[in-house]
Amino acid sequence: MKVIKFGGSSLADAAQIKKVCDIILSDPERRLVVVSAPGKRFKDDEKVTDMLIELADAAIKGTNTEDFINKIYNRYKSIADDLGIRTDIAEQIKDDIERRVSSSRTNKDRFTDLLKAAGEDNSAKLVAEYLRSNGHDAKYVNPKDAGLILSDEFGNARVLPKSYNKLARLAKSSSIMIFPGFFGYSETGEVVTFSRGGSDVTGAILAAAVNADIYENFTDVDSVFAANPNIVDDPMPIPMFSYEEMRELSYAGFNVLHEEALAPVYHKGITVNIKNTNNPDTPGTLIVPTNALTKEHKQFKVVGIAADKGFMTLHVEKYMMNREIGFGRRLLQILEDEGISYEHTPSGIDSISVIIREKYYNEDVFDKIIKSIYQDLLVDNVALEFGQAIVMVVGNGMTHSIGTLATATRALADANININMINQGSSEVSIMFGIDEDDASKSVKALYKAFFG
Repeated sequence: MKVIKFGGSSLADAAQIKKVCDIILSDPERRLVVVSAPGKRFKDDEKVTDMLIELADAAIKGTNTEDFINKIYNRYKSIADDLGIRTDIAEQIKDDIERRVSSSRTNKDRFTDLLKAAGEDNSAKLVAEYLRSNGHDAKYVNPKDAGLILSDEFGNARVLPKSYNKLARLAKSSSIMIFPGFFGYSETGEVVTFSRGGSDVTGAILAAAVNADIYENFTDVDSVFAANPNIVDDPMPIPMFSYEEMRELSYAGFNVLHEEALAPVYHKGITVNIKNTNNPDTPGTLIVPTNALTKEHKQFKVVGIAADKGFMTLHVEKYMMNREIGFGRRLLQILEDEGISYEHTPSGIDSISVIIREKYYNEDVFDKIIKSIYQDLLVDNVALEFGQAIVMVVGNGMTHSIGTLATATRALADANININMINQGSSEVSIMFGIDEDDASKSVKALYKAFFG
């Protein structure tokens, strides 16, 4: 059995959905299909998820929502009309969205998740209806009925372990099952979404639950490249990555796969195949356990370079910090008490820096945090630095390889890029550099040239 997932560009219009259905029907093992909400049809188009977020914001503010609802309805109606399926399905989608809008807005995050989930949910209903209209045994699967139970964290949910046994029952069905991505249900029955791009996570969860032979993730590129093609001209396609390599690159801004999507399949050793909906016969890129890497792959010292913006650094200085037992734990506890998640903590003997996503910044909250650090830890200085980026050099081949760090730092120096931080894990699969946000793209170009020519 194969689990197969299609991204938003693959479901943007009727022509793309027809390609999706041809791919599904070309292999009888493709019985469990995860779909995203319709994406962009052209460069300046709007994704349905963004339209739903606009609708949620308007409703919360008390703005008239009729125009927003009609815009979303017309998008689905045009797809349904072009697919030639029954005329009332678009009206049912409109009714569904109106019901969601009329629900309680007391909890803004809950309300927004309920609206966001409508994109994938109605996309799945459209695809299932199109397959049925052409005589195929296909059905829409409701995540609640299937047993996809998530943590009660609106917009950033995690799957609960009890889901897997429930979802495993899907393997017994002989029908083509169309499963909406991106959302599930909390234990109290509320709609909860993963973070943006979470349909990748849904597919991985299902693949692990049914012990799939392979998890095929269809997008709009023939393979995964060594760097972002919007930054580097004609970057090298990479036919294979290890789980660890792709996890590091996804974290650092590779948009091919959600950074949390590999965890469910990692523990089962299920291969992921990134393929192109518009060119499905190409082999794509495989993501495999480290012990399954080929000799050809192991010849690459570096397989990918990525950069991500939107970080800030909390710098803390205290003379003789290294002799103070529990200092780091107490510092992170202050952040935890305010609900702030951290990314990295590079340190010196008398200083420590905590790297945090800027999305967590709130002036009042961080004023309180800084005050607590001074009062509770008796430090000498605390400072916040904004506009930071990280750039990652990734590759299993760097393990025990001499000179990789020297090559990278020389490339950044030659490009006149200042390094604010260096972090390399004990596995040596990646090297992370902290740099100024304005240098993010330039750093990728410089490092790509150094390692790939």
